Amino acid sequence: MQNARVIIDVRAGKEGDLPALLEIYNHHIRTGYATFDEVEVSLDDRRAWWATYAPVGSHRLIVAAEDGRVVGYATSSPYRAHPAFQRTVETSVYLAPDAMGQGIGGRLYDMLLAELGDTEAHHVVAAVALPNDASVALHLSRQFTVVGTFTGYAIKRGRRISSTWFERPVRM
Repeated sequence: MQNARVIIDVRAGKEGDLPALLEIYNHHIRTGYATFDEVEVSLDDRRAWWATYAPVGSHRLIVAAEDGRVVGYATSSPYRAHPAFQRTVETSVYLAPDAMGQGIGGRLYDMLLAELGDTEAHHVVAAVALPNDASVALHLSRQFTVVGTFTGYAIKRGRRISSTWFERPVRM
C-alpha cells in the first residue's frame, strides 16, 4: 500500500478562512509564546484584523490548506506607524499544531516573500519568541539575518520571554 501524497495549497487568504485562522491563532495564545496576546480573540476581532490585508500591496495574508482545511498562514503587516517605516513590513507565520515540521512554514514564507517582491516594500523584519528552534531555522533558511535579542523583555503567564529579531531585504 502506498502512502497517500498530501497536497498543500498555498494561496491568498479568503474571508471564509477566518474561523480556521482564529482557531490557529487562539491555539498559540492558549499554549505557547509565539504571540504575546494572553486572551483569546473573537471572530469580530479577526474581522477587523482581516480588513488590514489586501490581495495587492505590501500587507498580505497567505494561507496553506490541506484538502480544503487551513493549516497555517503568513502575514506581512505594517512594522511601525511612522512614515519612515512605510516600506518596512513585519512578518508572522502561524501553523496548526498538526502541521508543524512538514515544511509548510517555508512554503508560506516563500510565497509571501515572492509576492512582496512586486510591491513597494523594501525591508522585512520578524521577531521569534524563544525558545523556538524551528522558527529560528525557518528565518535563517529564508536568508534573514539576526539583528539581536531582547532578553526577558516580556512576561506571559508569569514567564519572562526573550525574542530574537531578524531582518532581510525584500529583494535579494
